[in-house]
Amino acid sequence: MQLTPYVDTLRHELAAAADAGGDEARALAERLTSPLESATRLILLNALSAAMDEVTRELAPGSVHVRLRGLDPEFVVTPTPAHETYEEAAERESPPTPYVPPEGDESGAARINLRLPAHLKTRAEEAAGQEGLSVNAWLVRAVAAALDSGERGRPTGRRRHGGQQGYTGWVR
Repeated sequence: MQLTPYVDTLRHELAAAADAGGDEARALAERLTSPLESATRLILLNALSAAMDEVTRELAPGSVHVRLRGLDPEFVVTPTPAHETYEEAAERESPPTPYVPPEGDESGAARINLRLPAHLKTRAEEAAGQEGLSVNAWLVRAVAAALDSGERGRPTGRRRHGGQQGYTGWVR
């Protein structure tokens, strides 16, 4: 994306406003436009970066990042990973086992309030419906599966190894 047309438009608008103030104002505007160009570009980049942060929050787990190439920004879009259909997943692997609480777990159920972005809520409802489960049962199974797989090896995060600290995970 080229910022030059936007900077030129701002320069033109400043000159038009200075014309109304006479020769002294016009001369002052001409002296100010060059130093203001870099400040204008920086402000535009900050606005674009803030906008892409908002877009990224709505696209999660997809994302949009702003990169600076020379004087102009570029947008890098990482789409949400394509999800296979329920039928494709069923062909690929055996049916999932329902969550069964461990023996001796007499704690009963605990209540938790979970706030999901609307698009994730819709996807969770669709996934639960495809498996013939309530959203609550589907979420319980998903959390249990995530925690069970986490015990075998965590893909991200920080943990201690024999008194030493180690970091694992991915960096973008």
